[in-house]
Amino acid sequence: MRFPIFIFFLLNFFQTAGQQIPSVLSGSEVVVENIVITGNRKTHEKIILRELSVQKGQLLPADSLETFRRLDSLRLATVGLFTYIHIQIDTLNSSTINWNIHVRERWFVIPEPTFQLADRNFNVWWNEQNRDIRRAIIGVTVRHKNFRGRLENLLATIQVGYTKRFALEYQKPYLDREQKHGVGIGLSVAESQETYYTTDSNRWRFIRSTDRYILRQYEGYIGYIYRPAYATRHILRVGYKHYFVDDTVRKLNADYYNNAGADLRMLEFTYRLEQNKTDNWNYPLKGTKLIAQLISRVGLEGFDHQSFATLELGKYYNPYGRWYISSIFRGRLNFPLEQPYALRTAFGGKFDYVRGYEYYVIDGSHFGLVRLNLKRELLNINVGNLGWKYLPVIPIRIYPKIFADAGYVHNTIEGNSFLNNRMLYSAGFGLDIFTFYDIKIRLEYAWNHLGQKDLFLHFNSE
Repeated sequence: MRFPIFIFFLLNFFQTAGQQIPSVLSGSEVVVENIVITGNRKTHEKIILRELSVQKGQLLPADSLETFRRLDSLRLATVGLFTYIHIQIDTLNSSTINWNIHVRERWFVIPEPTFQLADRNFNVWWNEQNRDIRRAIIGVTVRHKNFRGRLENLLATIQVGYTKRFALEYQKPYLDREQKHGVGIGLSVAESQETYYTTDSNRWRFIRSTDRYILRQYEGYIGYIYRPAYATRHILRVGYKHYFVDDTVRKLNADYYNNAGADLRMLEFTYRLEQNKTDNWNYPLKGTKLIAQLISRVGLEGFDHQSFATLELGKYYNPYGRWYISSIFRGRLNFPLEQPYALRTAFGGKFDYVRGYEYYVIDGSHFGLVRLNLKRELLNINVGNLGWKYLPVIPIRIYPKIFADAGYVHNTIEGNSFLNNRMLYSAGFGLDIFTFYDIKIRLEYAWNHLGQKDLFLHFNSE
C-alpha cells in the first residue's frame, strides 16, 4: 500500500511543478527600454541581472507588469544579498518602460560564532547527556557571501571543544560570460576524543578517551556547477575521505569499518540535481522543490564500495489567505545492502528523522520519509529602526502549525533494534520562528506510535 501512495505523490508533484509562477496574461505589449540598478555598492550589476525574469529589450504584456515585478522581487530576495528591494516601473511612453531596481546590501562578511551541541538534537543533549557542557562545540566561522561582489562564497571555520575542526571552502558560481558554469573546492580536518561505536536498542553508545583523539576525519573535494536556468543547478563533485578510528573502538565493534580495520579511505563521486521553484529557499511557503543525488563511493581501504540515490520532493501551497500547506518526501536507496557500521545510519541524524522519534537512531540501507504540515502566519513584522544599513530592521515571522509524519527504514541487520522494518508515524503541533539572517527555530510537541510524547527544540528547517 505504501508504493501506490508514493506514486500518487510523485504524479501530483510533477503535474503541478510549474504552476507556482503566475501565467502571463494576454494584452498589448511594452518593451523594456532599460534596466536601472541602484544601491549595489559592491554587488556587480551582472549578478543582479542574472536573477531577473525581465531583460533589456524584452517585450512584456502590459497587463502583466505587476506579476513580473513581484516575481523579480522574490528572485532577488532569494539570492540573500539584500535587506531591501524595491522595483519601480517607469512608463516612458505608451509602448516603452524602464525597469528601475533599488537595493540595500546586507553585511556580506559574516562572523558566525559557533556554540552548538555535539548531540543529534537539543533534547538528546538535555535529557540523555545530562546537559554536559563538555559536549559543546565552540568556534567561529567567517563567511564572505559575496566575495569581490561576484556572489563568490569564501568560508573558513575553526572549532574547539567536543570536536576540533578546521575547514576552508571556496565557491565561484560563474566562470563564463553567460554565467552558467562554476567551480568549488573544500578541505576539512576534524578530531574528537569521543564517538559512538554501536547502536543498542536504537540508541547510540559512546566511548570517550581523556588522553588522545579516537576519531579523525580528513575530507577534500573539487566540484563543477552548471546552472542553465534560474531554478536549476547540476553539481558534479569528486571527493576524497580518510577516516581513522582508535583501537578501543575497533575492539568494541569490529564492524565499525570492514575487517576490524582502523582506516576507512574512499573516493566519492557525486551528481546532484537541484530544481528549486519556491518563493523562499530558506523557508518556503509556496512552490515546488526537487533535489536528487547519485553518489558512488569506491573504497580504497576499510570497505569495498557503496552506491546510493537520494530524493527530496517538496510541494508548498497557499490555499487561502495566511494559511499554508506543505508536503515533503525524502528517501534513499542504498546498494549493496550490507555496509560497515559507520556508513549505515538512516534515521536519527541531524536531518532525516520522523518527528517524535528524536531520541532514537535507526540504521538501515533504504528509507522513506513523508512530512505534512498545515500552518498559519500569525506574525509578520519588522521590529525597530536600528539605523544600521546592514540590518535596518529585525524581521520576525511566526507560524503556528499542526503536522503529521510517517517513515520506514529497511535494515537487513536488525540486532536488538525494534524500530527497523516497521512503519513509524507521529503527529503534533508546533511553532516556527524565522528571523534575520535566515535564523530558524522550531518548537514541536509530538506524539509517536509508541505512545510517547515530548516537546522538541530544533534550529533548522524541516
